[in-house]
Amino acid sequence: MNRAGCVILGLLALAGAGVASRVRFVDAPPAAVSRPPAPDSMAEKREPAHAMEGLVIPVEGVRDGQLVDTFDDARGGGTRGHGALDIMAPRGTPVIAAAPGVIEQIFESKAGGHTVYVRVDGGAWVHYYAHLDTYAPALAEGRHVDRGERLGTVGSTGNADPAGPHLHFEIKRMAPGEKWYQGTGVNPYPLLSGNAGRRRPD
Repeated sequence: MNRAGCVILGLLALAGAGVASRVRFVDAPPAAVSRPPAPDSMAEKREPAHAMEGLVIPVEGVRDGQLVDTFDDARGGGTRGHGALDIMAPRGTPVIAAAPGVIEQIFESKAGGHTVYVRVDGGAWVHYYAHLDTYAPALAEGRHVDRGERLGTVGSTGNADPAGPHLHFEIKRMAPGEKWYQGTGVNPYPLLSGNAGRRRPD
């Protein structure tokens, strides 16, 4: 091959190497690019795994075997669901906090009578206690209560039957910004039914 042919072959080789280099650069992901967390891990950070764990039955002396699932019972002549767990107990039996949180509202309700709303630590849940006979002496809005701390006593205030005193207990899942009276009901029964023998901490 003459000298001109060698020069042409050399130029073609260099051009091919340049194209190959460009292709490798375009195909290779930049080392500095960071990827966002997967959706599942982001959800875990927003809502701690322990948010619904460690609940105690909110009426002293009641064991899980005594609970009856009343969440889907018909109310209002069958026009609405119950949306709560009714825990039967003698009038005056202590009602305790099922989980630690802040007392967000103490409210006198035509339907619920003497009621207490506790926003559970973390803010994603509200517990609603209704038909109380009395409030605990130290109860006040804005006060933090511990798991097992006394909130009041079982009664039948509001629209409850005086012959059947009980605690009406609701668990509500709260979206960001929702008020104490909002939220989406979650059945407390399966969350409490494994808590036999759990009592107020010493």
